[in-house]
Amino acid sequence: MDVSLGLWVMTVLGLIALIALDFFIGGRKPHEVSLKEAGIWTGVWVALAVLFGIGLLLFAGAEPAGEFFAGFITEKSLSVDNLFIFVLIMGKFAVPAAYQQRVLMVGVLIALVLRAGFIAAGAAIVANFFWVFYLFGAFLIWTAWKLIQEARSGAEDEEFEENRFLKAVKRRAPSTDKYHGTRLFIVENGQRLMTPMLIVMLAIGTTDVLFALDSIPAIFGLTQDPYIVFTANAFALMGLRQLYFLIGGLVKKLVHLSYGLSVILGFIGVKLVLHALHESGVAVPEISIPVSLGVICAVLVVTTVTSLRAARRLAAAEEAAGTTDAAGAHRHE
Repeated sequence: MDVSLGLWVMTVLGLIALIALDFFIGGRKPHEVSLKEAGIWTGVWVALAVLFGIGLLLFAGAEPAGEFFAGFITEKSLSVDNLFIFVLIMGKFAVPAAYQQRVLMVGVLIALVLRAGFIAAGAAIVANFFWVFYLFGAFLIWTAWKLIQEARSGAEDEEFEENRFLKAVKRRAPSTDKYHGTRLFIVENGQRLMTPMLIVMLAIGTTDVLFALDSIPAIFGLTQDPYIVFTANAFALMGLRQLYFLIGGLVKKLVHLSYGLSVILGFIGVKLVLHALHESGVAVPEISIPVSLGVICAVLVVTTVTSLRAARRLAAAEEAAGTTDAAGAHRHE
């Protein structure tokens, strides 16, 4: 897809305008986000992504539109897995409910800027070295296997650990343990101190970049167009804040999500290896975008259904066990 500099500028300015509108309407005044508000804004961002995809279909054709939707759905599903880590971060830093929206907004913006750098670097590498697809494919297959191992061992339930960047910031910059509204810095006794608000924003933004280590190769497995890669990431991330409040409490019920994501990453990894072999002149079949989109959607639907069924069975078993324990205690009385 041939994208002019003017279209790039218009797209970036349009995204900035949408982010500013989101901030001034829903995020300017700190408040506890209701399910209704989160649901409305989640619907708005998904609708905007769909409209953008339809625009690609009308002006660029079916292939770019299919690549965008496949990339958007993949990035969105991978970002849902991030929500569990965001919940841990919010708990670790004891972020008041009224400030969580601001934390997520700035944290996601930090992540988007950092991901843009990743995308630019990835696009340059892909354009010049086709063999990098072997590395991307192998990495995704390894990541898929690692996800399965973590899901089976229960490692997903570990506490959040600060990354090296965050530790370095806290070590070198004096900070305070108390929140002061949404202020990032305060002055006490003539000393400029960093507040927990800034620290948790950096935690959200930099932690998301770690997740980009698998999501960026994954989307390059679906499309090598930097414009589609960037816009799919942007729309997936910009609605993440509202999605956090909408399904934050339900994330733990998606008990099979890691298995579903591992299947998706493994599938895209195989797709990348086949593409690399094809580029090397080996006569192997390539997986089309419609097939990729169908597989991704099917895996997510099956994962969601089986997760909710498993969660209901677990809740019923716990309720039955609680009833039995209560009856036993009553007999002992």
